[in-house]
Amino acid sequence: MSARETSEAVARGRPLSPHMSIYKMSRYCLLSSILNRGTGLILSAGLLLLVYWLVSVAEGERAYAAALAVLSSVPLEIAYALLLAAFSYHLVAGVRHLIWDTGHGLSRMQSRRSAFWVFAASIVIAIALIAWAFIPAAGAR
Repeated sequence: MSARETSEAVARGRPLSPHMSIYKMSRYCLLSSILNRGTGLILSAGLLLLVYWLVSVAEGERAYAAALAVLSSVPLEIAYALLLAAFSYHLVAGVRHLIWDTGHGLSRMQSRRSAFWVFAASIVIAIALIAWAFIPAAGAR
């Protein structure tokens, strides 16, 4: 968008997208944005594991037993922990974007502060989810 087009859009009261040539992101907000996109990709790849499990359930006991052996391996348990961490970050960053959609928290200082809170909250949620998923309940022993 040229400078003339930008000034015409402003004069007509039309919203402008924060294009990279206009909007300068701080390193924290940039990192937060990149991580949000990256965790979305990781979660999309993680759906393949879910589909594999669902197909094995639909195919019967023999297929499910084979899938259970694969899906309960240590490398995949590590992948599950990483998926839970990605889910936590993507969830909290998504809530941040929903708040931005209401027009709140858009100033540079608020954006930096919310980037910190996204990181902190996602770590806490990830630890809680991983503990819930991997530490057996007291009554389950």
